[in-house]
Formats: sequence, structure tokens, C-alpha cells
Amino acid sequence: MKDREVLKLVGSRIRVLRKEKGLSQESLGEKGGFHFSYIGQIERGEKNVSLLNLAKIAEALEVNLIQLFAYIDEGFEATPLDESIQEVVSMLREANEEKARLARNVLREIVKGNTSI
Repeated sequence: MKDREVLKLVGSRIRVLRKEKGLSQESLGEKGGFHFSYIGQIERGEKNVSLLNLAKIAEALEVNLIQLFAYIDEGFEATPLDESIQEVVSMLREANEEKARLARNVLREIVKGNTSI
């Protein structure tokens, strides 16, 4: 994978997380201590952002640093199913342990076919 591709993938992931949180580039920049144009450059893969700045962005997005690298592989077109799965994962990351366990059990039953919606 080329350097520029990595920057674009991480930038794209930041954009997805920012939009999931309902934040503008300006509001994310304010939360992280950056100018909104810097956030735009990162999202477009134009800036080679430092690890420390990535940590600040993750904190501003209220996600774990590793979530910035949980992007879909290049060349892979996201389907509506992929988007639904990503939404479920995002909700589970915000849930407490008890709610996450309950959701797992419900999903297990749905996938097994024991429950219909």
C-alpha cells in the first residue's frame, strides 16, 4: 500500500466518524485544538498527521485511537449491509458492558433464525 493511500484511508475514516458524531470540520477542529482547514486536509489525505495529533482527534471524536484505523480495505465497495454493520458496531462501542452483552444475545438469536423481526 502506498503512503498516500494510507493517508486517504485514515482521513476517510476520520470523516466517517466525524459525520457519525454529527460534527462539522470546524467543531471537530475546535474540540481537538486544530483549525478546520487542517481537519479537511487530513480527511482528504493531504496531510501526514502525527500520531499525537491522531490521538487528539480520536479524543475529540470520543473514540479509541484504534478506531481511526478500522477502515474498510481499499477497493472494497461498502454495501448497505456493511453500513448497517458499522452502525451496529458504533452503537455497541458506546454501550456499557451489560447492554453490549444483551445486544449480543439478541443478535445471536436473530442470526440463528429463532426470532423474526
